[in-house]
Amino acid sequence: MTTAAASSRLGFPDARDLLPELAGYISIPSVSRDGDPETMRRAAEWLCDQLTFADARLDETAGNPIVRADWLGAPGAPTILVYGHYDVQPTGSRDEWNSPPFQLTTDGDVVRGRGVTDDKGPVFIVLKLAQAFLAQEGALPLNVKFLLEGEEEIGSPRLADYVRAHAEELAADLVVSADGAMWRPTEPSVSVASKGLVSLSVVVEGAATDLHSGRFGGTVANPVHQLAALLASLHHDDGRVAVDGFYDGVCPLSDERKAEIDAVAFDEEAYRAELGAPALFGESGLSTLQRLWERPTLEINGFEAGGKYTVIPRRAVAHISCRLVHSQRPDAVLEAIDRHLRARAHPAVTVTVRPDAGGVPAYRVDGDHPAIVCALAALAEVYPGQEVLQAVIAGTLPATTLFEEALGAKTLFFSFSTADEKLHAPNEFLRIRRINEGLRAWEVLWRELARTLPRGES
Repeated sequence: MTTAAASSRLGFPDARDLLPELAGYISIPSVSRDGDPETMRRAAEWLCDQLTFADARLDETAGNPIVRADWLGAPGAPTILVYGHYDVQPTGSRDEWNSPPFQLTTDGDVVRGRGVTDDKGPVFIVLKLAQAFLAQEGALPLNVKFLLEGEEEIGSPRLADYVRAHAEELAADLVVSADGAMWRPTEPSVSVASKGLVSLSVVVEGAATDLHSGRFGGTVANPVHQLAALLASLHHDDGRVAVDGFYDGVCPLSDERKAEIDAVAFDEEAYRAELGAPALFGESGLSTLQRLWERPTLEINGFEAGGKYTVIPRRAVAHISCRLVHSQRPDAVLEAIDRHLRARAHPAVTVTVRPDAGGVPAYRVDGDHPAIVCALAALAEVYPGQEVLQAVIAGTLPATTLFEEALGAKTLFFSFSTADEKLHAPNEFLRIRRINEGLRAWEVLWRELARTLPRGES
């Protein structure tokens, strides 16, 4: 396929002029993990108000509603399905925020607020693009369907049933995701893969109630001690996962792939300093970027037990998540961890492994896929003279494998979030310039897809 001939021709307002409207969206605390139905619906309705040009509606699910809209006024042109989500992560400790998390705050060249880069800001860009096309040209260059969900941050537990039940009306030649951050702010990138995900909780229980540590200490097993020992057994000293079967489906890194990754400019010391870590850590024999892009992980995300008082807690709980690569199967990974923990459980305690719903396999799209070619050309138009990287999303987008299985469509990641913008952390932010860059790049992408994307090919 030849490089793109399309170019950006629409006029867009300055990004700062769009911030008051974005602020209204950010002000809705649509935290799906908290599950407040009225708040979640308010965020969905905000999107519907933006999508009146495409007959927007709310489709009910057993959880949060899905926002659906279709603009099909380009007969003979390809059809894309734009995917994104309106739910956000919990804020964490409010004391760690420099400004109220649900108040969009301008701080120099960035804006802060929960969800501003994951995924409200990136979705907002697409909405403003579609509105600009219609206002200035009276039509979109291709047919566009929208699917914006409210449960991505809890693993999209109801999305699969919805997509399968509505596969015919969601049919598209390509899915374009407004979710999924670019690699770095210093150069543009297109993501050709994302990691899968499984998560679980481990519950260790001892006596029927908390016990006085003086009166009963030394007579029963302490669930905190036992859980700590189990968690410590999950890794070797160099960070490699010690669970038999965990690496089934993981391909050894070829010399060619190592060379591709090593060719990416990456300063490990600068990376360490940016994270504020005393040192970098991980499997020996691999570079930091090789581990980040091509190796699976098992991380302990949280630990709940007792407190600063003199008892032996009756119960201790740990929360674990694994990011998967290549052909790892989520169910097989869970089974391997379950076997590992049960085999090492002390008989003086009860150990229960509780998998979370919504395991997701890893996802990949070939670098020569027409959508990738179009995306590379769009970014080259907006960032002239800069190399456009083909990167890997170390996080997980649950919808990608679902869309491929249910709709037969590949997914192009095209977000103008960047991975350093404190996604899921306090003080989440978005670079203001990325709004205008995103508008221009999405415009060129849509024009180029309209020109070159084969209909019926995914």
